[in-house]
Amino acid sequence: MRRKRVLPLAALMLCTPALAGTAPALAAAPQTAPAPAPAPDGPLRILLTNDDGYNAPGIRKAFERLTAAGHDVTIVAPLTNQSGTGTKMMSAPTITVKHPEPKVWAVDGTPGDSVAFGLAEVFAGRAPDLVVSGTNFGPNVAGLATHSGTVGGAVAALEHGVPAIALSTGGVAAPDPVTTVNAMGPTLDFAVKLIDRLRVRARSGPLLPQGVGLNVNHPVVGADGKGTAAGVAATFQDPQTLLEPDFTDAGDGTWKVAVKVDLRPAAKGGDVEAVSAGRIAVSPMNADWNTGPADHAVTSALISGLRP
Repeated sequence: MRRKRVLPLAALMLCTPALAGTAPALAAAPQTAPAPAPAPDGPLRILLTNDDGYNAPGIRKAFERLTAAGHDVTIVAPLTNQSGTGTKMMSAPTITVKHPEPKVWAVDGTPGDSVAFGLAEVFAGRAPDLVVSGTNFGPNVAGLATHSGTVGGAVAALEHGVPAIALSTGGVAAPDPVTTVNAMGPTLDFAVKLIDRLRVRARSGPLLPQGVGLNVNHPVVGADGKGTAAGVAATFQDPQTLLEPDFTDAGDGTWKVAVKVDLRPAAKGGDVEAVSAGRIAVSPMNADWNTGPADHAVTSALISGLRP
């Protein structure tokens, strides 16, 4: 499975009512994808995808909320639940696509397949202004983000030079599904504010720096999930894995697999810390495997003097 990297964030302050201040610019990552087009002055053309499936509550609520905000939204999402597929793409020579209703396309593949089809066919000739993936059931923080189909859909967009946001709803200790669905309302209210802030700040430039997307994780707040988050935090992907497999030999050549949450102390400034404290975590990410200059220097020193 391809492993994406979430960029360290020196400074990104999203000026919402919960976090006021002057927002410095994001540093762009090394990137080979085409530069994103300038953002339009008005509402955006949005390709909406997810990993829970085209008819899941999160994506349907997102479609309604983003459309109500004035944006031109088209769903291009998996036909079936594709949670945990990460950045997997194009694993079969053919793909089945259904068009069950206007503005909705259901692709029998992964989130990455859905985005690829949407960009190549549904938005052929003119890419969308933004790809939004989600909102997803449960958080996509720490190691969960690396293997998330929701994040994978956003990464597929970034690889094609289209700005992207991954949206997820849930705490590290996930509540019941009904409470999570309720919390999708506040998640999408924030998403609308975030998108509007990006559009206004972009003016004649792109919504986000070239090759940079946002991984947004909204906590579940309150017993009914309808509470207001404690704030917004600019974060990075916590390095811990969260999920640990437990294998038991059945004695017949098969192994039983159980997965447990192994939550360790949260990294200061990371997404786990923010969501656990009831804050919205916003982490920048890119679609390639490049690290920073310091890591390149370490590698250069490592291979110094080596010969084939």
